[in-house]
Amino acid sequence: MEGLANLSAATMLFSLLMYLMLDGTDLGVGMLFFLIKGEEPRRRMAHSVLPIWDANETWLVLLAGGMLALFPDMYARALSLLYLPIFLMVLSLILRAMALEYRSSASKHARAVLDLVLPLASCLAAFSQGACAGTLASHFLLHDAVRWFDIFPVLCGLGLMSIYMLLGCGWIDWRIGEGVGKQARRLSGYFFILCCVLCIAVMLLEPLPWRQAWLYPAGKVISLVILLLLPVMVIALNRGPGLLQLIVTLALMAAVVLFMATGFYVMSANSVTSLAANAASKTTQLVVLSGSAVIIPLTLAYHTWVFWVFRGKVM
Repeated sequence: MEGLANLSAATMLFSLLMYLMLDGTDLGVGMLFFLIKGEEPRRRMAHSVLPIWDANETWLVLLAGGMLALFPDMYARALSLLYLPIFLMVLSLILRAMALEYRSSASKHARAVLDLVLPLASCLAAFSQGACAGTLASHFLLHDAVRWFDIFPVLCGLGLMSIYMLLGCGWIDWRIGEGVGKQARRLSGYFFILCCVLCIAVMLLEPLPWRQAWLYPAGKVISLVILLLLPVMVIALNRGPGLLQLIVTLALMAAVVLFMATGFYVMSANSVTSLAANAASKTTQLVVLSGSAVIIPLTLAYHTWVFWVFRGKVM
């Protein structure tokens, strides 16, 4: 049963990582509407994510549905804690979609409104996701009085916003280039520094999961990967192409999430919050995992096809 619960958790973690990496990039592009002005650059930014944003949100649906089926008790506790930020996240994702889809056909006045709605909704979605993660982490660490607008969840929300904007800068530099790409590259350095500062602040406020991850062999390997990626990131920001910066940022984000997940896994192994104690029945897990074994490869294949079709520069 424990092995099956671990497999279920790994499937959910994979869905989470895919969502953070793919839709996080879209949200980062949306937030950068605040900093990149001009109708032509904004038109190209919006067109660069139009073919992919809806497919990227598939991973959020898979994550939510999978959690409900595979870990119903955890799902119920999370919802009871996070009704408001989850509502704000869903609302902002709807508004973001509306702004993206209607922008090209809107009148000049309506487009100006949508150009304000898009970055605001993207910021709210990113912040809500980070705040939800911070709140859940705090309650896992038995800080039951922590609410989603306290300092630790707020720092997590700001940290995720900065990571998404760093991803957005890499995407713009890769997919658009030219003037707006150079502007995005200049912004990348500031967002990278901000990401590092906020990550250190989060680690100092809640050091226990990071310490636990370091005590586990897999945690040591992941931490080494992070240390190796940091100088590569500096090189990519200074001299590398936009695609390299985007890939290294994605790899760094995935490594940090895996390192944190390792810490929480080690802490939960022998407690009432263990995966096996909170998982659904064996039959339910087998059915859901069998479906995931079909759906996830199909979703990945669709993503690959879309990226291949729209692989050129956005003109």
